[in-house]
Amino acid sequence: MIKSKLLTLLSINTLKNGHYQILAGPLLILLILSMMVLPLPAFILDLLFTFNIALSIIILIVALFTKRVLDFAAFPTILLFATLLRLSLNVASTRVVLLKGHTGSAAAGRVIEAFGHFLVGGNFAIGIVVFIILVIINFMVITKGAGRIAEVGARFALDGMPGKQMAIDADLNAGLIGEDEAKARRAEVTQEADFYGSMDGASKFVRGDAIAGLLIMAITIIGGLLVGVVQHGMALADAGQTYVLLTIGDGLVAQIPSLIISTAAGVIVTRVNSQDNISEQMLNQLFHNPQVLILTAVVIGLLGLIPGMPNLVFLTFTAILAILAWWLTKQQQTQPKTTAKPTNVQATTPANIEATWSDVNIEDTLAMEVGYGLIPMVDQAQNGELLGRIRSLRKKFAQTLGFLPPQVHIRDNLSLAPYQYKLFIKGGEIGKGEIINNKWLAINPGNVTETIDGIPTTEPAFGLAAIWIDETNKEPAQILGYTVVDASTMIATHFNHLLQQHASDLFGRLETQELLDRLKQEIPKLVEDFVPGVVTLTTFHKILQNLIAEKVSIRDMRTIIETICEHAPTQNDPYQLLSMVRIALGRVITQQWFPGTDAINVIGLNVNLERLLLQALQNTNNLEPGLAEHIIQQVQPALNQQDAIGAPQVLLVNHALRPMLSQFLRHHFPQLVVLSNLEITDNREIKMTVQIGAN
Repeated sequence: MIKSKLLTLLSINTLKNGHYQILAGPLLILLILSMMVLPLPAFILDLLFTFNIALSIIILIVALFTKRVLDFAAFPTILLFATLLRLSLNVASTRVVLLKGHTGSAAAGRVIEAFGHFLVGGNFAIGIVVFIILVIINFMVITKGAGRIAEVGARFALDGMPGKQMAIDADLNAGLIGEDEAKARRAEVTQEADFYGSMDGASKFVRGDAIAGLLIMAITIIGGLLVGVVQHGMALADAGQTYVLLTIGDGLVAQIPSLIISTAAGVIVTRVNSQDNISEQMLNQLFHNPQVLILTAVVIGLLGLIPGMPNLVFLTFTAILAILAWWLTKQQQTQPKTTAKPTNVQATTPANIEATWSDVNIEDTLAMEVGYGLIPMVDQAQNGELLGRIRSLRKKFAQTLGFLPPQVHIRDNLSLAPYQYKLFIKGGEIGKGEIINNKWLAINPGNVTETIDGIPTTEPAFGLAAIWIDETNKEPAQILGYTVVDASTMIATHFNHLLQQHASDLFGRLETQELLDRLKQEIPKLVEDFVPGVVTLTTFHKILQNLIAEKVSIRDMRTIIETICEHAPTQNDPYQLLSMVRIALGRVITQQWFPGTDAINVIGLNVNLERLLLQALQNTNNLEPGLAEHIIQQVQPALNQQDAIGAPQVLLVNHALRPMLSQFLRHHFPQLVVLSNLEITDNREIKMTVQIGAN
């Protein structure tokens, strides 16, 4: 008793909270089962047939207005329920036709009577032909085509998942998107594959429905003739006229909604994702070019001039097409032409105006120049994507390294090629690249052996082999294993790579002071009198800049400041303080290059070479030319061996040698990281994979 009351209260609360939608599925299943089992009066059948037709029209209209397939992700399930509803109606109407068909043409309701008399003129032979034609159209054309497209779409969606996931990971690693957006995009890729897989199976429901419609019609006609002649004593002709018309009406009432829903399925699986619905896509792409309409009008007009042809009809359509082409041409001519104007063109200064300090332009710390063809990409008014990506990159950079890079000043340069760009730090060019308009860049990550049609090129950030491809080859390239990105993503990735390479050049005294001001808000007691009480701003800036140059994050400012405060009273050399700070940051440095707890694989120095270097450090603090050349020759093979085993390119040396070797090797091998043996945490096992100077 208590349990039943509790369930009643829960159900009432559910309805009060607005969760009544959860009852739609169970109620529909109960309705379908009841129609298969219980006899229904003719009026109820009329209501249900009308509801079935209305439901099919709603599904078709929703499919037409859908912009992405995932906007109607419930379509496969709806298709199943609609098919079951239609088949249950067939069972219910067949029962009524066989039970009461002898009483007249309205025995199964007005809807079936109307379809049996009005649509086919009361002629059962015509009705049979029309019904079979509808079934053939539905079964052989629409359903078969939609099923094949769904099957191919499911295969391509599953095959393309790894490439799409790699593209999402690349955007996430480049800082173009955040974790939340990456999760949403991964979920969307999975849902898209699930949708096409479901559609592949759901299309079989429609095929089975068409076959069932034919079988039900044949069985009902045979059963009706037997019931009319044997049980009710009707003449064979009268029984045929009555039962066949009722059966045809019943079949047409079921097949027309089936045809509508099959069309909706075809619309869903054949559409291409875009910002427009299917109606807008068709109108914009069919009637966009007036030249096409003019040529069509000429062909139709020539046919209309041939004697014996329906001249009036053909010439009427010729006039309509010609008027439409003229209207489109006029519309295109009256549209305002948006021409990009240079943003850095200086106004002509009259000769009688003296130069002032306002004429002195201070060089931007970080700048980008673009050709005029790339202006829409960086123009916020034209929904340019690159500006938003650069903002995301600066945010991710600040979260990773611990300081905010300067804002990027973007300007156009008419001397550049239309689709070329250049990147500058303090007026000096640090990189450039060029894109091909309206194409995608397919990057070979190194494991792709098959080629794809396109224009070979080199990815500007990491120098990987790549191909400029058309949008139609995007999914095939992803299936082959290429990482496919658009032009703005390519530029943003290149920008991010250069930002990481030249991070120390972006960290000046101004950034040091801004960082101190930020720390005064977070840890005021620790920062109080730190500058200039403990160290000068110049010394603090030099320490932080060298950390950034050696790819060490300065986010742990508490440890950095505490270490400087501890050693500054006895040591004022910034490079010695830098070594102390690096040792204090050893746990972070170790985890940065060797995540986890496994043994670390590093490059080492031969004992004899290490001894020579220590002697050189004590004598001159410089490397002899011969020794330096010997080291350079052996570093590259060691780096290649590290790449071969998938280990980081890290050289582990004696603590005293680290500053000298790091400064020397950084200019020749920017990717090489030099660590001190004191910077590795004690709980990690060290394995020396290769030695420099062993030969």
